[in-house]
Amino acid sequence: MSVHKIGLVGAGRMGSLHAGNAAANARFALAWVADHDSAAAARLAAETGAEATDYETILADPEVKGVIVASSTSSHLENVLAAVRAGKAVFCEKPLSLDADTLAAALPEIEASGSPVFIAFNRRFDPHLAALKRKLAAGEVGSVETVHIVNHDPATPRIDFIPRSGGLFKDFTIHDFDTAAWLLEDSFVEIYAAGACLIDPKIGELGDIDTAKLILRTSRGVLCLISNCRRTGYGYDQRVELFGSNGALRVDNVHVQNVSTLADGGTAETPFPFSFAERYAEAYTAELNHFADVLDGSASPSTGPRDSLRALRLADAAELSARSNAPVRLNPEETR
Repeated sequence: MSVHKIGLVGAGRMGSLHAGNAAANARFALAWVADHDSAAAARLAAETGAEATDYETILADPEVKGVIVASSTSSHLENVLAAVRAGKAVFCEKPLSLDADTLAAALPEIEASGSPVFIAFNRRFDPHLAALKRKLAAGEVGSVETVHIVNHDPATPRIDFIPRSGGLFKDFTIHDFDTAAWLLEDSFVEIYAAGACLIDPKIGELGDIDTAKLILRTSRGVLCLISNCRRTGYGYDQRVELFGSNGALRVDNVHVQNVSTLADGGTAETPFPFSFAERYAEAYTAELNHFADVLDGSASPSTGPRDSLRALRLADAAELSARSNAPVRLNPEETR
């Protein structure tokens, strides 16, 4: 088994998650951690057995075969470009950029570099959603007609995150755009989005929304409904229902224990995860193993810059639709 020496840039929430998984994975040797906050980098390095440094040192190390980019979203593209120019393979958190046109302009250089770039849309690696995808591909419910995706956070993020998040559609719904594209394998031709600030007025004051409903139509006429909310109060609500000509497929919330209590007082179930890190723990491990396969040369990135660009185009169209309160026609070539 090959052990790949890697570095990581970004010592925040996602960087800490990926660093912990990499340190626990025998296929990686996490050597370096970098962050603009040197104290945060030092803390994470100490927790994972790595060394804190700057990003330039990581890229200059000839033994480093790949880098994990988990910095702030606004710096993803800059860090990825620097990595491919240094000949490194890249594992990058979604999205690759907050601006679709800027990303489109950078694609030729990224693709010409020859360095593999994996964009980590983690839900493709969730075993439950992957099983649904296999059943769909096997034709178990016939031809798909409609899809419902529920993606509701348990609680709003820190308010200082909102201005740098890119907005609900680019930070949050972007997962759902990629999930829909992955499941349906079709281009989108129309989107309608309705958004509101119903939970925290401070989010609205910062120019964002915290609740949205979206309908997408594919070139085959399939309808996809996406429901988003930044607060439930009862857990991380993650569900997918797919209705076909011969039946339906469903992934419900994954409970901590599959035990229900039925008594005089009614029925009670065990809770489901409250955080994304808990709900998608298996997916985060699986996507890192996929990156190891990429470094081994036994796999190509399952999702790359063009997948991120498609999701960004859909997010931009959703923002336009929500502002104009009207459906937006899409270029199928950009949403395929």
